[in-house]
Parts: sequence; C-alpha cells; structure tokens
Amino acid sequence: MLARWYRIAVIDDGRLRQVAASAPHLGAALDQVTRRHPRAVAIAATPLRPDLVPLGESIGKGLVALPDAPEAGAAPAAVGARWPAGVLPTWEVDAPRPPPPVLGWTRHPAPALVLEAQADGARTVELFLSLAEALPAIDNIELTVRGHYDGAGGADEVWLTPRLDARKAMRFLDDHDRELLGNGHVDVALYVRAERSTLRLTEHKTLVWTSDEPATEARLVTALAGAGLEPLPALPTVAARAHVHYREPRSSERARLLTRLHAMRLRRVASR
Repeated sequence: MLARWYRIAVIDDGRLRQVAASAPHLGAALDQVTRRHPRAVAIAATPLRPDLVPLGESIGKGLVALPDAPEAGAAPAAVGARWPAGVLPTWEVDAPRPPPPVLGWTRHPAPALVLEAQADGARTVELFLSLAEALPAIDNIELTVRGHYDGAGGADEVWLTPRLDARKAMRFLDDHDRELLGNGHVDVALYVRAERSTLRLTEHKTLVWTSDEPATEARLVTALAGAGLEPLPALPTVAARAHVHYREPRSSERARLLTRLHAMRLRRVASR
C-alpha cells in the first residue's frame, strides 16, 4: 500500500497538539505517534489534503509537528474517556474539539430486544469477551468485512464460521483478536441459536445485543452494570458524526484477510 498523510489531534501532557503522520494506513500512522509520544492520546484523525502536507519539513520524515490548534493555549485539556481501537472522530481545527465518548448503554425501540453499549478504550474488547464468555453457547461467528476496509469502497462481505461450541469460538476470537476485534473495518457477531440472540462488536466499536428472548435482558443489564455502565435514554456514538475507521498497525490488508478467512474454512454467505 502507498503511504498517505493524516492529521492527528492528540492530548499530550494536557496540551492539545496536532501532528501529521505518513503511513500506509491510519492505524500505522497512529502507531507512529504513540511510539514517538507514549503519553499522547489520540482524540481525532483526518486524512490530510495533499495541499496541506508540510512538504518542506516532511522530506525523509514520517511524523511532523503541525501548528498548535487554536485551543492549545487555553486551560489544560482533560483526556476523558478514550475511543476504542478502530474508530475516531474527524476534526477541523476551526470547529469545536470533539467530545470524548459517552459511556453507558441504551435500549433501542424495536420489536426485538436491542441493547447497545459503549465502553472506554481497551475496556470495549474486554467487555465484549467477558459477555461472550458468559453466553450459554456460541453456535457461529459471523464477520462482516466492510467495504471501506483500506479505502476499497467495495461491497460489504459477510463470512460465517462452521458450527462451533463456546470453547472453539473463544479460541477463534483469542487467536485473531488483532485482525478482528481492534479492526474498525470489521463487525464481529456471535450467534446463540437456542436464544435466537446475537452479541455484536460493531464497526463503530459499540456492543449490541439483539434477541427474540426478552428474558435475556436481565443477564445483559447485570453484566453492563458490573462493568460500571449506566442506562441512558439515548447513546451518542461516533456513527452519528463524521469519523474514520482504521485497523491495528500489524493487521492484514483486506485481500490478505479475505484469503485467511477462506483458509480457515469460513464461508462467504453474502455480499451487499
């Protein structure tokens, strides 16, 4: 993949800063920033227009400091909750700084039971795995590889594992966590046949429980409360604002991931 430039907004030692980073994909660019500035927390990222690339300073460099944002001289900025790996809001310097994610869960009005939760940073994957371990069974894993993967702009592809049990399902998730769970281009859904239920880690890194069995609500609500998440009348997520998706720095390109899924005996069941 060819390298491109990204403008990344971070909070570093309480100061709002901007850097330009060049890498084959956004996840690799974010990795450059955190390796150079270990305490920096990314709060937004935007592909940098070619006319804004700092050419005079960028020759031979993959990371360049940009002029501080207008808010940089204000009071120290609090990090707040962190977005989970895989997705970030975009941000223009003349717009208000994007707020941190709202943590909690909500019930969506629908004929079926639909609960959606948003957790802080790395706790998102931890919570997903703990909810998965508490399921009475896991019969299949469904993966949706989104069309925006690496900017491909193609169709979403839906892949399904063979019939599993809970032990094999958890091993599959553990073996491929970097490729799947921290990947903002992939939805991961666990299907429980007996309850006609699905636990999904979405491309926007929210957790969604969908079930035809209302009795499952109590189990999920107890688990979410145990994770410190409170019920909310509505849950604003990154999906409702301008945002970017990314994958972890050493994860596979789209074509390689699809080849791997086929080799692992997953079956492509839909393209949409």
